[in-house]
Amino acid sequence: MIDRARAALTAETGLAGSRAGRALRRPTNWWQLGKFCAVGASGYVVNLTVYALLLRAAGLHYVPAAIGSFLVAVTNNYTWNRLWTFRNDRGHVAYQGARFLVVSLVALGANLLVLTGLVAAGLSPLPAQALAIVLVTPLNFAGNKLWSFRLRR
Repeated sequence: MIDRARAALTAETGLAGSRAGRALRRPTNWWQLGKFCAVGASGYVVNLTVYALLLRAAGLHYVPAAIGSFLVAVTNNYTWNRLWTFRNDRGHVAYQGARFLVVSLVALGANLLVLTGLVAAGLSPLPAQALAIVLVTPLNFAGNKLWSFRLRR
């Protein structure tokens, strides 16, 4: 009896009883994460393709190339996340779009810091950008899930 009570108390005060623990047990959150990653994969391809074109064909420095490719990829990602990933959580397009842009700009700032650090460490710009995008993805998902596409209920 005491062990059961202790387990229940631990569950309620630990991760299992927390908001995060409850969220982890909801299958819809895992489906959304999968969809977000699929959209992110398409945005990843768009980002790296545009980035490579801006680096090689346009001859841009890697930082402006990263900003340009971000603008194209963020448009792709917002459209697909709004229409598919978070379709049941859609609010006003401009309101969510503004929030999505804020989260994306924070993610871009983090991406540029990581990208610059990786290039300074000796990695060439294209693989550095590929890695930077991957490293910043969890921040991006959390911001969009918890703020951009969160409906007030």
